[in-house]
Amino acid sequence: MYPYKAPLRDIEFIAFELLDYEAHYAGLPDCSDLDRQLFQQILNEGAKFAEEILSPLNARGDSLGCVRHADGSVTTPPGFREAYQQYIGNGWNGLNSDVSWGGQGLPESLGTIVFELFVTANVSWAAGVKVSHGAVETVKHHGTEEQRGLFLEKFVAGTWTSAMGLTEPHCGSDLGMVRTRAEPRDDGSYRIAGTKIFTSGGEHDYCENIVHFVLARIPGSPPGSKGVSLFLVPKFQLSTDGSVSTCRNHVDCGSLETKMGMHGSPTCEMRFEAATGYLLGEVNRGLHCMFTFMNAMRLGAAVQGVAHAEAGLQQSQRYARERLQMRSLKGPVNPAGEADPIIVHPDVRRMLLTQKSFSEGGRMLIVMLARYSDTATRGTSSQERRHASDMLALLTPIAKAFLTEIGLESASHAIQCFGGHGYITETGVEQNYRDARAATLYEGTTGIQALDLLYRKVLAGDGRLLALFVEEVSVFCHADHAPQMRRMIEGLERAISGWQEMSELIAAKAAQDPDEIGAAAVDYLMYGGYTVLAYLWARAAVIAQQKRTEAGADPDGFYRAKLDTAAFYFARILPRTTMHKAASLAGAETLMSISETGFSYL
Repeated sequence: MYPYKAPLRDIEFIAFELLDYEAHYAGLPDCSDLDRQLFQQILNEGAKFAEEILSPLNARGDSLGCVRHADGSVTTPPGFREAYQQYIGNGWNGLNSDVSWGGQGLPESLGTIVFELFVTANVSWAAGVKVSHGAVETVKHHGTEEQRGLFLEKFVAGTWTSAMGLTEPHCGSDLGMVRTRAEPRDDGSYRIAGTKIFTSGGEHDYCENIVHFVLARIPGSPPGSKGVSLFLVPKFQLSTDGSVSTCRNHVDCGSLETKMGMHGSPTCEMRFEAATGYLLGEVNRGLHCMFTFMNAMRLGAAVQGVAHAEAGLQQSQRYARERLQMRSLKGPVNPAGEADPIIVHPDVRRMLLTQKSFSEGGRMLIVMLARYSDTATRGTSSQERRHASDMLALLTPIAKAFLTEIGLESASHAIQCFGGHGYITETGVEQNYRDARAATLYEGTTGIQALDLLYRKVLAGDGRLLALFVEEVSVFCHADHAPQMRRMIEGLERAISGWQEMSELIAAKAAQDPDEIGAAAVDYLMYGGYTVLAYLWARAAVIAQQKRTEAGADPDGFYRAKLDTAAFYFARILPRTTMHKAASLAGAETLMSISETGFSYL
């Protein structure tokens, strides 16, 4: 098992050479002091925490897992709690939270970039801390002044954590079906009763209190999603001064889910029996409030997709340089040894380059989205903020679904690079695959993200959001570029044109049969994902070519590797869009014509 190393050179390339974060930060209110040097210092400290504290706990957390005790309490794997205490002690939890609530006030983008390091080093541990950001944003936007004063400082400090109580045994993503009840009391609180499942971090030993964000129904509310409200339900009752009392609320962990992966993260069945809860936001507007939480979590899941691609790449490329098997087809490369390292074989390079193009391309996407997040909340003009919000609306479902899907594919390629050694536990690559599988499911499955993209973000808005992105890509394509870039630019132009054409054809078909939307959605999203990454890889290639030309040298080969990876992406990955386009236009009949009994004759 190889130790994790933070990809600092690549992060700095994306942030400062590709996306010009220095100018970006200089234009944000209260961020002018955040120059490249300070950014690097913070990044280096984050890398040290990830490499030295979190990464060594990863395999142990997988093998030992969490333990539920007879009293319903849960302990996390050895070292996890201590790492969390060090994490909040160093101020990481409040990195990009408001100064007024005890945070450091740094931009959202910096927090996102640092968070990738933590996720890659130990995704199970990171799952326990990523919820805090969503909790802060939700209370900040939907809470009363009293609730902000009561909860935000605790969330920012990390002395309280949060958990999302959404899914129930009879319903998954259809949250309009929730049955948990919230009966009003005379003092303004509510009596919460019901069961929630798949609750990440619902019970643990990190800190003094856990606040559950629970979707429930008030008696007499309308059926379906229009009758759901959101409640804050603390693990321990609160005293009149807002401190944690010794009285346990009626919130109990009934069991821990036995999972395929992420064993170090407690996924709980939570039982609420006459628990005291407090309404957050308006009555029957619970899903509206939770969208604030879930949007933050979707971007966190996108980061996880990149993390799994990076983890697999780091392991498999090191192994491929050391593992001796067979001879190169061109003749011995390692004549002194009994065989050549497997990195000389074309198929191994195919898998490594696939992982590299996904890891580095996915990182470009999340860093770009993080930049948009800064502008959407801190931009100096309403026009800037609106444009950034529009781009986030279009690209967030793509980032969540596409990056987690290619993260899973990358984790699979890593196992294949190791051969049989990848299938056993000692190398750690099979853990990465098991951990990666969950990311495509939570915060909305790939299919749900695809429907959000195609139906809500493209068709329902008459393609306005997509047109904004197409315009940005077109401006890039029509700029002056070195002749070496022409082939990539032409490939990008074909992909973006095909995306527009698909959208128009699907819209026409959906007008006759709404099932056409669901039939096309996932292939449509994957097409969009490959196209967005093509745009970013083309931009990276242009910058790399410029740097090589300006410097006249490339001593560490970094820019040459960028150009080679971009060329691989356009030649061997972007053609996947042809298949996705054909599939998305194949029609709903190919899916719906078979009878329900036709799937099996058992």
